[in-house]
Amino acid sequence: MNYISNAANELTPTNAVIETILSRSAAKYYDTAATLSDDQIRDLVRIGTSAPTSFHLQNWRFIAVRTPEAKARLRPIAWHQPAITDAAVTFIIVGQLANASTVPVRLAPVVEAGIMPAHLVPEWEMPARGLYDDQPQRQRDEAVRSATFGTAAIIYAARSLGLGSTPMIGFDAEAVHREFGLAEDEIPVMLLTVGPERAGNWPQKPRMPVADVLDFAGTGAG
Repeated sequence: MNYISNAANELTPTNAVIETILSRSAAKYYDTAATLSDDQIRDLVRIGTSAPTSFHLQNWRFIAVRTPEAKARLRPIAWHQPAITDAAVTFIIVGQLANASTVPVRLAPVVEAGIMPAHLVPEWEMPARGLYDDQPQRQRDEAVRSATFGTAAIIYAARSLGLGSTPMIGFDAEAVHREFGLAEDEIPVMLLTVGPERAGNWPQKPRMPVADVLDFAGTGAG
C-alpha cells in the first residue's frame, strides 16, 4: 500500500480513489469553449446512480442543463452565477419525496437478477411504509439525502475524469421548480456544474484536524 503525507506530516494510505477524493476542489473557472457529449453526461449520471438509497428507492432525478437556451433560463434564477453558463453542463439535482409504495417496482430488477428472493420484497416494503408513510419531514429528509449521495458520486467521478465540478445552493428553488417542470413530489436539492477547467482554480483547502471532528464512543455512561 502507498502512503502520502498531509499538511500535518501524517501518513495516509492512498490509492487512485483516495487521491481523487483528496485532490478534489470546487471549480470556479471553467473552459467556456468546452463541451460534454450526451454519452459523457449519461456516464456521469449512471455513476451517480450507483450511490446508496434507503430501501433501494432511487428517489432522484438529474436534469442536464447544457444548451445556451437552457443555461439562459437557469442563470437568472441561480443568482446570475457565471459558472451556470461557463461550465459544460449544470445538473439540477432533484430529490423525490420518499415513497414506500415504489419499493416493489424498484426491487423487481433486483429479484430478476437473482440477487433477492421475491418473498423478501414485502419484508422491505412494510418497514419502509412504517418509516415514511404520513411522515412528510422524513420523506423530505430522504429526498435530500439521496440526492446528495448521488451528487457526491458524480463529483468524484468527474474529478477522476479530469473534470472540475462545483455543488451550488445559490438559486431560487421555487423558480427552478416552476421553470424546469418539477413534479409536486420533487425538490431541487442543489445545482452541480461540471466541465473542463481553466487556470485560476484553487487547490483543495485545508480541513479541520481529525482530532477536532472525531470522537470514539465509550462503552457506557461515565
